Amino acid sequence: MGKIEWAMWANEQALASGLILLTGGIVGVAGQFRGFEFAAYAVAAGAFVCLLEYPRSKRAKGTSMERTGQYCFTVCVKSFGPVTRNYYVRAFLHAAICVPGGFMLATVLGCVCLGIASLIYLVAAIRGEHWEPILPRKEVTRREPVDSVKNPPQNPPPRPPPETRRKRVEDLEGAAYDNPIPVVD
Repeated sequence: MGKIEWAMWANEQALASGLILLTGGIVGVAGQFRGFEFAAYAVAAGAFVCLLEYPRSKRAKGTSMERTGQYCFTVCVKSFGPVTRNYYVRAFLHAAICVPGGFMLATVLGCVCLGIASLIYLVAAIRGEHWEPILPRKEVTRREPVDSVKNPPQNPPPRPPPETRRKRVEDLEGAAYDNPIPVVD
């Protein structure tokens, strides 16, 4: 069995919890619940968490699949350097962000989910993982095709050897074609 990459789990959990926190904050602000200031905070915190967690990290194996439109977020997150690269910082940041969300019912679920993501990031940090950006690869120059492959095969497989193939009428160039089956009127 392979080594578990905890940061991948934490990233998915934190992104989902950011969306849940954002949604709960919108509900709290729109409903003008008591303590809606916490809901306004949850909207800002949820948006921040989503922007921080949207770019995926490069996996250790190298089989990373980036999210659609991730590149511009990757550049922003990469520009903060070791603050966003270190998973200890992310764990404590998410733990601090989720605390005010616990004071309002609409944002409690996002708060709990972000707390769980914080714990998973802490496990990833203890295991020595860190955030690596997925950057576009340089294009590999393609080689010209070898001269031995000039024309692709015309018939589907299995292909008989060239000497046993039936000759097409176009290939015979003026030779008569005798039909072995007589036409009956």
